Amino acid sequence: MHVPYVPVLIAAVVMWLLGALWYGLLFRKSWRKLVGYAEDEKPKNMVFGMVTQFIACLILAFVMLHIAEWAGARLFTGGATLGVICWLGFMAPPLFAQHIFEGRRVNLFAINAGYWLLAMAIAGGILAVFH
Repeated sequence: MHVPYVPVLIAAVVMWLLGALWYGLLFRKSWRKLVGYAEDEKPKNMVFGMVTQFIACLILAFVMLHIAEWAGARLFTGGATLGVICWLGFMAPPLFAQHIFEGRRVNLFAINAGYWLLAMAIAGGILAVFH
């Protein structure tokens, strides 16, 4: 199978930028409080975290491209639905279990899971349209 790398890169960049917007602007205060950062404290290893997040988005987009191809998704809505299904099956259950075992609040789960739900839906839509 020929892999169209440009849509994978576009989807990864969109997910990565959405993460920056989600955690850096929309839910910044809530997220920082829930993970235990002080108001003026900077997260440790910020650059390493951002690079790692981008690599994770690339891998996720690459895998979702293959799933979209296998499913025959060609429209944005079909790809977005596929992203939601992948989130529901592969992301939400282990993320929820992890939050339970770590004793974290449901609000943090909602922020983290909400990001991945939206990111995977948008990425799935992009990948369906451009592959």
